[in-house]
Amino acid sequence: MFKREIRKDFREKPKDEFESKLLDLARVSHTRAGGKKMRFRAVIITGNKLGRVGLGIAKGADVQLAVEKATRLSKKYLINVPIVEETIPHETYAKFGAAKILLRPQRKGRGVVAGGTVRVVCVLAGIKNISSKILGSTGNKINNAKATMLALKKLKYANSRT
Repeated sequence: MFKREIRKDFREKPKDEFESKLLDLARVSHTRAGGKKMRFRAVIITGNKLGRVGLGIAKGADVQLAVEKATRLSKKYLINVPIVEETIPHETYAKFGAAKILLRPQRKGRGVVAGGTVRVVCVLAGIKNISSKILGSTGNKINNAKATMLALKKLKYANSRT
């Protein structure tokens, strides 16, 4: 008789080049005719620390669904960040909602001088030396993250000074 060969197909998933960070997880609800409908909202920042970073916001019936969906969206909407000598090429400013973000390049060795949301985005983008200031009085993490992404999107490569 023929001996059936058992095929072991243990293909490992390739190591993901992107690192993800959960910025915010909230339980949200809205009222319908039948009562309140509870859902979860996840905010994920994804980056490869080499100049690519993305932001994903998604809602799901449970935490795991919301996180997976937000991760998928953050990888879908990646932006390229120009990095010159471990910092950004020039000063930039962006506003989203009430959030106003100012990003300034810093000399080597200064480190990431940024708070909360801006720090997470800059570290995952791969910026090692930067100074930032959240202008205004909003503590809204989503608006701060979106304003930071807008500021990074505005960056252009500096012309070489030779």
